[in-house]
Amino acid sequence: QVQLVESGGGLVQAGGSLRLSCAASGSIFSINAVGWYRQAPGKQRELVARITSGGTTNYADSVKGRFTISRDNAKNTVSLQMNSLKPEDTAVYYCNFLILMRPYWGQGTQVTVSS
Repeated sequence: QVQLVESGGGLVQAGGSLRLSCAASGSIFSINAVGWYRQAPGKQRELVARITSGGTTNYADSVKGRFTISRDNAKNTVSLQMNSLKPEDTAVYYCNFLILMRPYWGQGTQVTVSS
């Protein structure tokens, strides 16, 4: 009964910025953590950033200093501000909510960075 919807993806030039957002609806109880993952063609899905209920953040080394994850607990949303985008950031980005220690996934949003 939990649904996640991502938005904000698109096509940008290298060096540009995008802001992704994800909103959760349905039976939202205790959210343990929220995060963003991405998957490029021919590659495994990887963690980009996450933030726990206690506010602890983790970032992939490849995005540190460029991406920032944030959350709005009142609205059950999570965002990812992506700056200084590189072609290697091109991927489908998925948001993830860990609710009562069970994972829920969004449908994904495409981010394409041109050189």
